[in-house]
Amino acid sequence: MILLVHSAMVGTSKLMAPYLDDLADRDSTERFQHLASNLLLTTGSPSRWGQLRSAVPSSFGLARADALDPYELDADKVTRLNSENVYSLAYSDLWEAFGVNDASFQIEIKTLFELSVQLVSNSTQENQTVYEFEIRAEKSGMPISANLKSYVVLGDFVNDAEASTSLNGFATVTIGVPDSVNGTALLLVFAKSAVNPQVVSFGIHAFSHNSPSPLPRGTFVSLSPLNCVLNASFTYVATEIIKAQVFTFSYNFSLTEKTWGIQTAEYLFPRLVDASVSVIVLTGSNGSASFAEWVAYPQVPLQVGADFSESTAGSRIAVYRQIVTINSAIYEVVTRWGGLSNSV
Repeated sequence: MILLVHSAMVGTSKLMAPYLDDLADRDSTERFQHLASNLLLTTGSPSRWGQLRSAVPSSFGLARADALDPYELDADKVTRLNSENVYSLAYSDLWEAFGVNDASFQIEIKTLFELSVQLVSNSTQENQTVYEFEIRAEKSGMPISANLKSYVVLGDFVNDAEASTSLNGFATVTIGVPDSVNGTALLLVFAKSAVNPQVVSFGIHAFSHNSPSPLPRGTFVSLSPLNCVLNASFTYVATEIIKAQVFTFSYNFSLTEKTWGIQTAEYLFPRLVDASVSVIVLTGSNGSASFAEWVAYPQVPLQVGADFSESTAGSRIAVYRQIVTINSAIYEVVTRWGGLSNSV
């Protein structure tokens, strides 16, 4: 049916929703609950450590320094947990900063529902190719009613479309691309729950338009956003950028170039007032092939920390789930806790 989520952070006691497994005594349960809450309710030190590219916090917390409500996380602190970001922190640094020497932990941050995107057909109409995509929104196999905003991006060309999922969670998006352009294209799909527009998700699908199949993501450029600056590291020296843009559910802006060096560049991106993840896209070519590279900000989904996948039977693993906000959008944080034998 429809995903229902509390939209307001109305009080700590009402928002605490722990799911704890395999704990033998109440003291352990209460301790892990306290640790999980502490991780999400405190800022760490320095309080704005996420914005500082090379800073390793002396104490570890993910809360936003100027948060107005509990469980409001800092987008840059979250982004530095993603190993794909050049400014990410190692788990060993996080564990040492957290300061609990007899426990290991894992942090997972994700959207509350999933969005899948599939290209199902294309047809030539006058001077353009019209592509038809099937979008599915679901949570654990259950359909989600959502409003959708889609963009197709190719070089400096952008087109958009709106749709809504049906009761079975499906929607069809039809969007045209002129045949005067060619190369790797992206379809960006942003979704907001019809029940609560703060509950968001997104999906990205790369496809070719009058060109060979797209190469894997990250082949040409590695993108790392932090504190409203995008760091771009180019694989090839002869790289030409056609356009740098940021997209959300409601907005689309071109980015301002800050610096340019040998196989690297930086762009400024705005901190938009929109309950939506931002997707930053760089389009260009290396002389022989075109590309469209992207990164999300905050850089989710992500998972960092201890590996509990091979925990032995009977080991004590606590799982704690919490609804949080990041830049006004709602996400789920899952923390897992155990002994040092589970550390990586």
